[in-house]
Amino acid sequence: MLEKLQIVKQRFDEVSDLIIQPDIITDQKRYVQLNKEYKDLRLLMDKREEYLKFTDRINEAEEIIADGSDEEMVEMAKMQLEEAKGHIPKLEDDIKFLLIPKDPEDTKNAVMEIRAGTGGDEASIFAGDLFRMYTKYCESKGWKTSVVDFSEGTSGGFKEIQFEIEGDDVYGILKFEAGVHRVQRVPQTETQGRVHTSAATVMVFPEAEEFDVEIDPKDVRVDYFCSSGPGGQSVNTTYSAVRLTHEPTGLVAQCQDQKSQHKNKEKAFKVLRSRLYDLELAKKQAEDAEKRGSMVTSGDRSAKIRTYNYSQGRVTDHRINLTLYDLSNIIDGDIQKIIDELQLVSNTEKLKATGETF
Repeated sequence: MLEKLQIVKQRFDEVSDLIIQPDIITDQKRYVQLNKEYKDLRLLMDKREEYLKFTDRINEAEEIIADGSDEEMVEMAKMQLEEAKGHIPKLEDDIKFLLIPKDPEDTKNAVMEIRAGTGGDEASIFAGDLFRMYTKYCESKGWKTSVVDFSEGTSGGFKEIQFEIEGDDVYGILKFEAGVHRVQRVPQTETQGRVHTSAATVMVFPEAEEFDVEIDPKDVRVDYFCSSGPGGQSVNTTYSAVRLTHEPTGLVAQCQDQKSQHKNKEKAFKVLRSRLYDLELAKKQAEDAEKRGSMVTSGDRSAKIRTYNYSQGRVTDHRINLTLYDLSNIIDGDIQKIIDELQLVSNTEKLKATGETF
């Protein structure tokens, strides 16, 4: 373990030196990459310091016990040894997981899209519930959310809604939310009290930087139209909403959230870049997941991943057979425990795949 940590320290010192070099600072792509690497290595350095502190205490305590000349000191040393040894296994596990190669996309911001699926009005209402769940979760993490485009349901909620999320490691935390979410409950419109099953699809894209994806303007058709929904006097009167169609792939991105046509176009291009980037990424994720027989992949957008059962107050994640009887808190944004379990399974699979020994 100490040998591996020494290699990491050498790289940390190297990156610390590189990010202050003028030629690196002027190369935006390289500078952003190195800054992200520096942050990850800094976490490992903190764990390394902690690990060294406890191994030093163990060595010190063992020397006192071996000397044995002072009974009182020996007793204190035995207590110190037991306490220090108790910290080591947890620290080693933390370090092993931090040493797993990170997906470079994980540190990126994300674009999330929620679409009502089967179930008519109830599916739109459920899509609205999911939007609220995710925005409340983002709020608890100190992340910023911004709506890009939406289409309201006839009885509330959304037929579809798309929003950007900015913060630390957003995509790495939210990527496993992609897939089909199912709800089982009695709809507000149901007079017989029968439980219905409805669904909504969640998609999560890493937000692509301009240097991640280059778009030839000649490949993009730009259409302007009037915004719909709340927004004041400019709604339905000015052509501020923007729709972009990437003709080689048929991908469409639109934005009507801002009053400014220029800002809407900027946001739509950001989403289009992210969609194109996600196309390639989805293929890679599916291949990686297949290689290690992964239960948790963000590559398959059509997989049924989770059920929210209101009559039982139950939420079940089908990929890892996790069932929690805490639906009211979860739908209110408290999804961290589910995310932690999904990340743990993913990291364990990655650890096995690397075949690393420590």
